[in-house]
Amino acid sequence: MLRTRKSAAGGPARAGLRRAVGAALAAAVAGTFLVGTPAMARAEPATSGPTIRPAFGPIRWASCADDGSAECGTLSLPVDWADPAGQRFELALARRAATDRAARVGVLFFGPGGPGDSGVDRVVTGEQRFSAELRRRFDIVSFDPRGVGRSNPVVCAADLLARVPQLITDQAQFDATVRDNAELRADCRARTGPVFDHLDTRSSVRDLDAVRAALGEERLTFHGSSYGTLLGAQYADEYPHRVRAMVLESVIDHSLPMRPFLASQAVAAQDSFDEFVAWCDRAAGCALHGQDVRARWAELFDRAERGALPDPTRPGATLTPFALSARAQRDLYGPDWAVLADRIVTWSAATGAAGTRTGAAATRAAGEQANPLAVFCQDWSLPVKNHAEYARLLRRLAAIAPDVRYPLGAQALALCLGAPVGNPQHRLRGRTDVPVLVAATRHDPVSEFDRAAAVARQLHGVLLAYEGGGTAATPPALARVPRSTGTWSRWRSPPPAPAARRSSHPRSSRTPGRDHRQAGRAAPPFR
Repeated sequence: MLRTRKSAAGGPARAGLRRAVGAALAAAVAGTFLVGTPAMARAEPATSGPTIRPAFGPIRWASCADDGSAECGTLSLPVDWADPAGQRFELALARRAATDRAARVGVLFFGPGGPGDSGVDRVVTGEQRFSAELRRRFDIVSFDPRGVGRSNPVVCAADLLARVPQLITDQAQFDATVRDNAELRADCRARTGPVFDHLDTRSSVRDLDAVRAALGEERLTFHGSSYGTLLGAQYADEYPHRVRAMVLESVIDHSLPMRPFLASQAVAAQDSFDEFVAWCDRAAGCALHGQDVRARWAELFDRAERGALPDPTRPGATLTPFALSARAQRDLYGPDWAVLADRIVTWSAATGAAGTRTGAAATRAAGEQANPLAVFCQDWSLPVKNHAEYARLLRRLAAIAPDVRYPLGAQALALCLGAPVGNPQHRLRGRTDVPVLVAATRHDPVSEFDRAAAVARQLHGVLLAYEGGGTAATPPALARVPRSTGTWSRWRSPPPAPAARRSSHPRSSRTPGRDHRQAGRAAPPFR
């Protein structure tokens, strides 16, 4: 059991919390996170192992334009790994050298989240994510996944992207979405090139292994966050004996079929909203303290459904119900509960004539636009036959999450409608030589805790649990937790799922983001 001190006020002692989890994660990637097995003893630096002969390379490194203390580079890789001698694309990478070369262990690869986050930016401008100890002992390396950022990004006509509805209202719109999505995919393919048809995470797994080999690392040391955990978990499944150490935080369970996947997202989002309501009930600093928070929230939803909720950030526009829910869920990521409470007060006071609904299909945009969510549609099979089935799914999600109503993944039903899937959901079968460390918060708004435990079981790994709120179990995220009681605990074998699934909890249960599209723009469902 690994615990942190609690402050006198009941919240976590933040400095102690950051040191505790930072030490655990640093020990895991350094190979010293002992769980009763000698296999976790620290490995020798990769430079002492056999010579690695990469099939692809070398990486062409130069000082990064934004920060000369980091190096940026590219690696030419196959568009289609089934045809390695065929067309190529340039994978963009960045690295920061270990600050203590004498203590250097090797390379720590970071898997960015999103989908759509830039690993290059994380290394160049976001190095604070990695502790001083990690930076001292490891070269930190990441990349923009294929189709993202500087790695042959997916680009599409902005007006076609703007047609994708947040929610589908009837069969006519369902049929129109199928047609529009086919036109959108053809347009994206024409603008992006052949990599558009090979964006799935299994292809990125091969990219990651090629980078490992190009850098001369015999084995992979990996830290993945949110959607980046899909990359890490599938790497461990594909190449279990090439994993030296792996940490996955805010994990995505790719074994779930469509309905359980969406239900799990609904459970997680409602659970986090319940935590927010409970905080407002007990915290005098909440702008809604002493009020019926759920009733205030329900009033906002009613106004949004009537098209009568002005968007304070866009004069003349109103918030759709989905946009309202998505913006609130974004504040649960931190969790930024005080911000969400203030936002609800602001929304409630907003007045003005109804205008264009924010994110509505009527919105049109000119030019072309990046579409980083295209990878999601190639990773997830979300088959929906018609609007009647679609409507039943939404009603089920609203029953599971009566306050949130629309988990962020729900928009993928429209976005991915009709898309071919190259990497459909499946259970993990690989067993690594060392246990994978899965770090999870109990009240993550996107990654249901039970699913993190399930992934740890699939990988025969170790579950590190934070009994608190917010997404991402690493120190920067946990430092923002607003005076919530929290402890850390660790299990060698993750605990079994409870007999009663939380996805069936009633509205009154105490166990129970990000706006996907604003003005035609899509935001990632995971971070």
